Amino acid sequence: MQISALTSGLNTWKSAQQRVDSAASNIASAGVPQSVASTASETDLVEQFVQLERGKLEAQAGAKLIKTSDEVLGTLLDTRA
Repeated sequence: MQISALTSGLNTWKSAQQRVDSAASNIASAGVPQSVASTASETDLVEQFVQLERGKLEAQAGAKLIKTSDEVLGTLLDTRA
């Protein structure tokens, strides 16, 4: 069960990294809108920033899961020793 939690944390972190990479790439390639009336481009840019923040939070959750899994495994090893 412990390995499953660790794997889940790693998968969550990996998914977050892919989300952040994709959003950052889309933000970088968006450029500057040519006119103020270009709301579709601005909406897409806002969505990319939302995805960037979502990726950050997802990575934090994955890191906490990995840390907790590591602490539990350490406790189990200390108990058995």
